[in-house]
Amino acid sequence: MTVESIQKYKPKLHFAPQKNWMNDPNGLVYFEGEYHLFFQHNPYDSVWGPMHWGHAVSENLIEWRELDIALYPDEHGTIFSGSALVDWHNTTGFFPEKPGLVAIFTHHLEGGKGKVPKQSQSLAYSHDNGRAWKKFNGNPVLEHESKGDFRDPKVFWYEETRRWVMMLATGQTVSIYSSVNLIDWQSESEFGDNLGVHEGVWECPDLFPLKVEGSEEIKWVMFVSIGDNPEYNAGSRTQYFIGAFDGSKFTPEDDSVNWLDFGKDNYAGVSFSDIPKTDGRRIYLGWMSNWQYANQTPTVGWRSQMTLPREISLQRSGEGYKVIQNPVHELVAHFTEQEKIDQVLNSTGEGRTISVQEEYMKLELNIKKLNADGFRISLHHGEEQFTDIVFDFVKNTLTVDRANSGEVDFSDRFLDKQVLPFNNVENLQLQIIVDTSSVELFVNEGECALTSLIYPEKPCEKVSLFASDGIINIMDSYIYVPKGRQK
Repeated sequence: MTVESIQKYKPKLHFAPQKNWMNDPNGLVYFEGEYHLFFQHNPYDSVWGPMHWGHAVSENLIEWRELDIALYPDEHGTIFSGSALVDWHNTTGFFPEKPGLVAIFTHHLEGGKGKVPKQSQSLAYSHDNGRAWKKFNGNPVLEHESKGDFRDPKVFWYEETRRWVMMLATGQTVSIYSSVNLIDWQSESEFGDNLGVHEGVWECPDLFPLKVEGSEEIKWVMFVSIGDNPEYNAGSRTQYFIGAFDGSKFTPEDDSVNWLDFGKDNYAGVSFSDIPKTDGRRIYLGWMSNWQYANQTPTVGWRSQMTLPREISLQRSGEGYKVIQNPVHELVAHFTEQEKIDQVLNSTGEGRTISVQEEYMKLELNIKKLNADGFRISLHHGEEQFTDIVFDFVKNTLTVDRANSGEVDFSDRFLDKQVLPFNNVENLQLQIIVDTSSVELFVNEGECALTSLIYPEKPCEKVSLFASDGIINIMDSYIYVPKGRQK
């Protein structure tokens, strides 16, 4: 195993572990100038195995520093997903001198011969900004006699009732609990029967309020991830619900199905706790993979990465509401403009090709379709490797085809085309971020997103733009390259 082979496909903008396996983001929290990213981690191999909590910190959400493992397995089991928060008012009694961090996580204990595994919720706390952790000697703090799937606690403070609220994944539902001290929990309600998609086990719930843009209206948003089911092609993905929350029960606006991302590679995303009110953002990130092929992706010595952190907001959309997501604004500082694009493209012409030759890049396009039936962007990774992004203005779809993007033969499911539907509009606004082994697309200022892994020899040598069956106008559009590079 050479240094060169280990560094192959390592992202430059996205967090990836230095070595070995990573999956779900855990314990996303901001405290005393640092963003904390904990994550599901197997420190012994680059495939899924005995779960620990890995740990990384950042001051700007883009550049991460990996720290020592935070939580190790013990007599109660391995350390599955969960959340972290700041106990500002010492509700736990763990912080008599000053506030500190509390982790709430699932202990997973294998059942042995003839017994089902047991999952329970436990606590750990830190007095030194997450560098050292002490597990609560009363663990576990929440168990269930009959539910086998009983995991992924996401906890937040609900000011109106002065109680902590826990969202818990419980098979095909989300169970809601409350507590005054994070130690003693009571059941409040259960959500999910006959609502949403149930093609796989429900995992990694999150619940938070968002103000509707342009108003004082507040709605609550629930994220629920859906695990892979071999009977379906989609694999693992995330749905969301919009509704109301009264401290005990979540009530959705309707029974519509809403997808957070239309790509194959954004799963188990949750939001950061304790972002300061002076900031005011709701920020989340997800695990950039899919359980259909997560253990087979062609990296050496390490496996998996996270999406870019994204700012999420809420907009009115027709009769309902839509979650909007865009990369955090901290990303802007990592790019500089290389080239402006203002050009009318006709399908009878040769298109437009721009040399890039960078480890990562960003493409911002404003497209007026005029009379064209479609539009294509080709990201060239070398002479024979390319990723195609195809827009069909007749079907109103965006399709990402990675069949020729590089290494693809590790999974038949990796060859599936990824399709994003968009509204019938005359103009399209696109933001495309290409890293060493990923493409993230944001359509119409974040109305839709598509996240996709790729494994090319080179990230992006050039970009080609083509009109299909007609004319398009590309206006006020730009290619950005790493900050500090020459134009």
